[in-house]
Amino acid sequence: MKIIEFRVRLPMKVEEYQVAQLYSVAEASKAETGGGDGIEVLANHPIKEQPVPALMDGYTEGQYTHKIYHIENKIPSFLRKCSQKICGKGCFSFHEKAWNAYPYCRTVVTNEYMKDSFFLKIETLHKDDDGSSENVHNLTPEQLAKRKIVYVDIADNSSLQSKDYKEDEDPTIYTSEKTGRGPLKGKDWHKSVTPLMCAYKLVTYEFKWFGIGGTVERFIEGAEGRLFLNFHRQLFCWTDKWYGLTMEDIRAIEDKTQQELDESRQKPGLKGTLEN
Repeated sequence: MKIIEFRVRLPMKVEEYQVAQLYSVAEASKAETGGGDGIEVLANHPIKEQPVPALMDGYTEGQYTHKIYHIENKIPSFLRKCSQKICGKGCFSFHEKAWNAYPYCRTVVTNEYMKDSFFLKIETLHKDDDGSSENVHNLTPEQLAKRKIVYVDIADNSSLQSKDYKEDEDPTIYTSEKTGRGPLKGKDWHKSVTPLMCAYKLVTYEFKWFGIGGTVERFIEGAEGRLFLNFHRQLFCWTDKWYGLTMEDIRAIEDKTQQELDESRQKPGLKGTLEN
C-alpha cells in the first residue's frame, strides 16, 4: 500500500475553489472525451440520496457522483498489451465514486476486472493556508511513516511534459482581468500572493498483479501528479470563466456537460491526454 500526499497551492480562497473546481472538472471532461474514450456520468445528486461512507470529521452534506472513465488509449502501450492478454479490452474502464462534502472530498476508484487487486482512494481537504499543515488528514503514526509528500507547483513549467504545455494555460504569464491575480513568478510565488489556499490530496493506492505491480504503482504516482499539475494550471488560468458563478450555475453546466459527454464519446477522434 502506497500513500502520497500531493499539496497544491493556489492563489484563491477555499470558498472560491469549490466553484472553480467543479467548473474546471466539467470543462476538462469534455476535453478528454472522444473516440470511445472519455467520461460517462452515471449519477450526480445530493449525498443524502446515497449511502454515505464514514467521511472525515462529520462531513456529510454535499454532492455524490458516480462516473466511468474509459481510458484505454490513455494507458501506456506496454501496460495495455499486458493487461488485455489477462482480462480483455474492458479492463480499462474504471468506476469513480466521489462524495464531495466540501471542503472535504473522498473519491474511490475501482475496476470490476481487477477487483481487490486494485485500490485507489483520494481524500482531499482544502485549507486557507500555505501548505505547511503537518497532518490535516489525521493519519496514524504508521500511516505517517509511509506517507510521501509531493508539492505540486502550478507555476513550474519545468515539471511539465513538453506535450502538455499550452501558452494560454501558463500561470507564469496569465493575469486574471476580474481579480487581478497573476502572473505567478518564481518558485516562491506563494510567499507573496493573497489570497492563498492549499488542496491537500491524500492518495492511497495498491496494485497486486504479480510481475507488474511495482511498475503500475510507479505509473499511478506519475499519472496522479501529472493530472493534478495540468488540471490546476487550467483551473487558475480559467479564473475569469468561473469567477462569479453560483452553485446553481454550476449544476446547470454539469447537466449540459453530461449530455455533451454522452454524444462526444460516440464520435470518432481521440482527445485529451494520450499515451503511446
